[in-house]
Amino acid sequence: MTEALGRRRFLGYVLAAPTLVAAAGPAPATAGGPVSPGGTGRQAVGTGLPSPDVTELLDLNDMMTAAALPTAHLITVEVHRDGTVSFALPRAEVGQGITTSTAMLIAEELAVPLDRVRVSLADARPELVFNQLTGGSNTTIATYVPIRVAAAVARGRLLAAAATELGVRPAELTLKDGVITARSGRAVGIGALAEKAASARTRQVDVELTARTDFSVIGRPHSRVDALEAVTGRKKFAMDLQVPDAKPAMVCRPPTINGKVGSVANLAEVRAMAGVTDVVEISTGVAVRAETFGQCIDAVRALRVSWRPGTAEGKSDADVLRELQAAELPLGPRPPTPVVEGTFTFHFRSNSALEPNCAIADVRTDRAEIWASLKSPIVARQTIAARLGLPPGRVTVHVTEGGGSFGRKLFFDAALEAAEVSRKTGKPVKLMWHRADDSRQGRTHPMATSRVRVAYAGDTVLGYQQRHTSVSTDLGHGLGEIITAMAARLPVGDIGFSETFFQLSQTMSYDFGVHSRLLSETDKGFNTGSMRNVYSPDVTCARELIVDRLAARMGKDPYRFRHEFLRDDRSRAVLEKVAEAGGWGRAMPAGMAQGIAFHAEYKAVSAALMEIDCRPETVQRPIRDGVTGPRVTKAVFAVDVGLAVNPRGLEAQMMGGISDGIALALTSSLHLRDGYFLEASWDNYFYTRQWNTPPELRIIVMPSTSDEPGGAGELGVAASMAAVACAYGRATGAMPTSFPINHGTLSFTPKPTVPPVPPSPTDGLDHIR
Repeated sequence: MTEALGRRRFLGYVLAAPTLVAAAGPAPATAGGPVSPGGTGRQAVGTGLPSPDVTELLDLNDMMTAAALPTAHLITVEVHRDGTVSFALPRAEVGQGITTSTAMLIAEELAVPLDRVRVSLADARPELVFNQLTGGSNTTIATYVPIRVAAAVARGRLLAAAATELGVRPAELTLKDGVITARSGRAVGIGALAEKAASARTRQVDVELTARTDFSVIGRPHSRVDALEAVTGRKKFAMDLQVPDAKPAMVCRPPTINGKVGSVANLAEVRAMAGVTDVVEISTGVAVRAETFGQCIDAVRALRVSWRPGTAEGKSDADVLRELQAAELPLGPRPPTPVVEGTFTFHFRSNSALEPNCAIADVRTDRAEIWASLKSPIVARQTIAARLGLPPGRVTVHVTEGGGSFGRKLFFDAALEAAEVSRKTGKPVKLMWHRADDSRQGRTHPMATSRVRVAYAGDTVLGYQQRHTSVSTDLGHGLGEIITAMAARLPVGDIGFSETFFQLSQTMSYDFGVHSRLLSETDKGFNTGSMRNVYSPDVTCARELIVDRLAARMGKDPYRFRHEFLRDDRSRAVLEKVAEAGGWGRAMPAGMAQGIAFHAEYKAVSAALMEIDCRPETVQRPIRDGVTGPRVTKAVFAVDVGLAVNPRGLEAQMMGGISDGIALALTSSLHLRDGYFLEASWDNYFYTRQWNTPPELRIIVMPSTSDEPGGAGELGVAASMAAVACAYGRATGAMPTSFPINHGTLSFTPKPTVPPVPPSPTDGLDHIR
């Protein structure tokens, strides 16, 4: 099967160009089509009742991949005279390493050194339609075949040109390290053939991809191609770009979520401040443009603005929780058999990226140019054009690399604001959000509740029900273009869009009989977004906690219970691996315990084993300005993504996902009070810190079980969160039901909301040890 799949023939194109340019075709050249990556290989065991799931037929990633396929031929690989190869990736690199894995695909098919492949990020290209959206762990899945086909087309053209140049048959040539060599020893570099291999007209060709058994790049660990630039500070983000006369800009924002400007008392006074060039009212506040960001901060703090109420006026956590409880869908009649059930609460969490939200805009009367890290650049371009009253063709959107995202950069709030400020001032701007802006007015993971009920009899699980209720998740980016983006915002279309997303992204991994999952959403007054892994961390955490309770009710070990009810060999294999590697069941002191959990999504499976220390001496250890609480002391994570293109990059992805999961379980949340969030910086928001990361961490990448990759970008979060929660329950003897576990403790003094930007700290040296 591997060889047959690896040698499958595909259609491709040689495009008319001065040097060699190649593209993928719309479909395989042979019947049958691609094999779904990472199939379950279902082999049911144990006493569970079969539980067919919709995601076995179609999941969110399948839908996104199918949507991208018709325009795959519009992305191209180009060979240059200097022997380098370039590719403009229609996705956003925000730290996940896709420029490296993409370069690896090209290097494999073209047999060129990895350091000769140049992967850039494509500008917004509306003709790609659904093929320029970064999300849903879809990048590698959707681009794996098209990129390889384009590179294979280029390889075939180069070999044909070399055969003519050297006077031999193509079969007598070998291509290695960017050099084509004949049996006689005569050789020619691909750069010397770049023009000769070009075509005067676009031609359709068919190609064979390199068989997996012949891979020399794909599947082998590689360091990131941008690692040196990142650690030396030479990597370019939006804030590093030098656009002529694009001066710093910041926005004075309302004290409550989405409040509006009433009036400004001292515009003239602030305009006269040192360095300030412009002060203008915009839709989200009052914008200041100045010579430096420090002068912007001074001006924002000096503004005296009266504000109209926001969209969450007066609300606090308790108010939102009551709204969620009122919107919960019923679980249905209680069955006559025994049940295990629970209700779980998940508080608001910040979706701030490490890099501040930023964008550059240069808006003129007849055109506009935007620079920003954007995961949905097509809809950004279309929306900005509509906002400015310009034809879309007069708006250019450049996608820059981003310093983190995990869903945040699906939204282009900063780009919209920058365009508005540039239009009103008539000058280019480099707009940046303050940390407090992102915590209080930025995108959040919605507050949610999840109710679970499992019916069982003896050793058989008869049915599983879950009702997830959430503050409305803004999916207004749609599938990356304006039509679905508008549909996702319609009064009825939004819940339909969310429910579809929910159903196609959640998988029932256990043989739990008749099962159902339903989503209900309420309250659109918050700025929410598709934070990394979207619904899955909460849904999986609630499920795995109930699985632990169900195992206890049946008198079974939590690991053995999962192993018995998991639905396929791949799933059982990752569970077995973490149990073995983590020493499941080993004796631990009182107040310490292990937790184990499983999660599957997008043709990939994962399992996590966490050890936690809940002893008083750990929980009460002093940490300056921080909530300490329990500490995860050991994390073991096993992952099977089908085919791992870059195992080293995959390990890094899982490491980040583990940190996310620990934070979601233990420490990181936003506290809502009187219509605003109390957090105003990373100091207040307790993402997993160095003092709370496990001293022992092991990532296990399982041997490839498919010829094609599954999703990886979000995979590490859900199982990690759930395993921490399960470990906490076993260590304390009480199942946790509210997350993060430390949400009830406020360890900082909230900063004022007026002015919205707090003063910069001046006591940093006092805390150096």
